[in-house]
Amino acid sequence: MITDIKIGITGLPGSGKTYALLRVIEMLKEEELLIGGMIDEPIEDSRKKTGFTVRNLFTGEQDVFASTEIESKIMVGKIGVDLSKLEAVGVKAIKDAVEQCDIIVIDEVGKMEVESEAFVEAVKESLEADKPMIITLHKKSRNPLLQDIRRRDDVRILEVTPTNRNILPYKIVRLMHGENV
Repeated sequence: MITDIKIGITGLPGSGKTYALLRVIEMLKEEELLIGGMIDEPIEDSRKKTGFTVRNLFTGEQDVFASTEIESKIMVGKIGVDLSKLEAVGVKAIKDAVEQCDIIVIDEVGKMEVESEAFVEAVKESLEADKPMIITLHKKSRNPLLQDIRRRDDVRILEVTPTNRNILPYKIVRLMHGENV
């Protein structure tokens, strides 16, 4: 039985937030739970990030929303961000998860994503849903949405490090089952 816990996974870039999250999803899928929401995955070219895709966990739909190839007013380093693609896939994925799934996943509330008003609104709505949720958070951002999430009493924040990233998914699954860890 999964509780309505909301878990925030934070950590420095490259610490393994998405890795830990994907392991948790694998473990929870074995329990035949409907898991929905969005996952950001890096596009790498000879060990350098050249962009990111956003994937709807429930439908599998995916698109490139950030890339060195995209010209945009919103730039993170050399990567241009196409908010319309983030919204078409990612925001829709969050809304679908709130309506149809047992567990809501949002990876990642980060610099690029919070540029989208629709994304910020979808995250706020999903936090109000009476459903368990796992959300990955940019560690150092001072964005108001991230600060609000960190301040919430109903969100348990866990930091992933290279040392704990293999054990953390087990801890998260136990927390979701209501165990004290």
